[in-house]
Amino acid sequence: MLTILGFVMIATFLVLIMTKKMSPIAALVLIPALFCVAVGDGARLGDYVIEGVGNLAPTAAMLMFAIVYFGVMIDVGLFDPVVRGILKFCQADPMRIVVGTAVLAAIVSLDGDGSTTFMITVSAMYPLYKRLKMSLVVMTGVAATANGVMNTLPWGGPTARAATALKLDASEIFVPMIPALAMGLLAVFVLAYVLGIRERKRLGTLTLDEALAREPEPEPETVSADAGGTGGKDRLHKGTAASVSASGTGSGSAGAGAGSVTVTDGDDDEFQGLDPDRSTLRPKLYWFNAGLTAALLTAMIMELLPIPVLFLLGAALALTVNFPHMPDQRARIAAHADNVLNVSGMVFAAAVFTGVLTGTGMVEHMADWVVGAVPEAMGPHMALVTGLLSLPLTYFMSNDGFYFGVLPVLAEAGAAHGVSPLEIARASLAGQALHMSSPLVPAVYVLVGMAKVEFGDHTRFTVKWAVLTSLVVLAAGVVFGIM
Repeated sequence: MLTILGFVMIATFLVLIMTKKMSPIAALVLIPALFCVAVGDGARLGDYVIEGVGNLAPTAAMLMFAIVYFGVMIDVGLFDPVVRGILKFCQADPMRIVVGTAVLAAIVSLDGDGSTTFMITVSAMYPLYKRLKMSLVVMTGVAATANGVMNTLPWGGPTARAATALKLDASEIFVPMIPALAMGLLAVFVLAYVLGIRERKRLGTLTLDEALAREPEPEPETVSADAGGTGGKDRLHKGTAASVSASGTGSGSAGAGAGSVTVTDGDDDEFQGLDPDRSTLRPKLYWFNAGLTAALLTAMIMELLPIPVLFLLGAALALTVNFPHMPDQRARIAAHADNVLNVSGMVFAAAVFTGVLTGTGMVEHMADWVVGAVPEAMGPHMALVTGLLSLPLTYFMSNDGFYFGVLPVLAEAGAAHGVSPLEIARASLAGQALHMSSPLVPAVYVLVGMAKVEFGDHTRFTVKWAVLTSLVVLAAGVVFGIM
């Protein structure tokens, strides 16, 4: 019964958010609460929620201070050279812009943090997508899928979890997987090229100067996510096309960003771009900020301190050095407060979902049912089975639930048929391209929030491409004899 209720609860949640009958934060709270009562555990709902909040509190803290830290680094210009290079390549060609999105997301993903990747990618690319009326779900889909492939880095999380759960060395899992992961990343670039070609056919090609000089035209309230039939809707406001202006509000502004390039549409919808003349730039502190970021990432990789503590210290130091005056510090915090509140609120809402799913025993029964459903004849192919199961299970479960709850059972079943735990561990990474668009991943709310895309639209558009990318990684692993 718990197995059925678990799957029904997840399906209900996904249907409601994809059809926009409920907001994600409301669905994350109310749906599990109702199902908790339905299984007869209503009296323990508070315990489950508190336990879930306790488990996710470090993640929420890490995201809060990571957003502040990397927001400040974006403000002061740390990533401007990388962004300028990508934008110079992109010009105003939709195909190049989509490919540039994939390249930028992959490069920034080297730090192992999804929130960082999405903040930098959206900050850099959003102005171009908005100005050229490109599909914003193309941007979020490509960025999420690229980050999902790169999320398998040893310091990204899944590889470390697999190594810990099966008592293996992380390098033994990851290094042989590099060719398969490279094929997955290549698949993302090919996907970006194809989606970019579709956008180019729909919109045409302009130089950047022509795009900025183009006369605004009336826009409908909504436009399709892409005219080539890839699905989804990209909501745009009524009124005229976006106009570009450089604001010079100064570092004391608590708005979209000091000295930012601001795009305003008919409803005064504003966002921050990377204006090369913004007043928050600190060129004299560039190498300090680069060294601080390198030290922070090194400390993360070496696990010198818990990641939330590192970001807390890093954010405090970055604010103090770059903005020594209190009004400027308050302005920078206020400028990123919306993202902090949205993401942390979503994380704590997700704590209700995961707390009920785990506390009632649903997730355990679901895992046992899935493992038990594997035919005996598939035993010698448990690595392939693990790879296929990793797609739905890492989407519907947290990485902790899958790697610490399900993976050991799969590894034990594989060992009984002579399949190495290393092969099982490598195969378990195949689903990460899909996992990064899971509603249980806090970073995805940073992505859709900053891009102003509905989560349901993002899900409908991205899932099919993320599944395809994951299958490419799995197939490459089999072809190369890695699993």
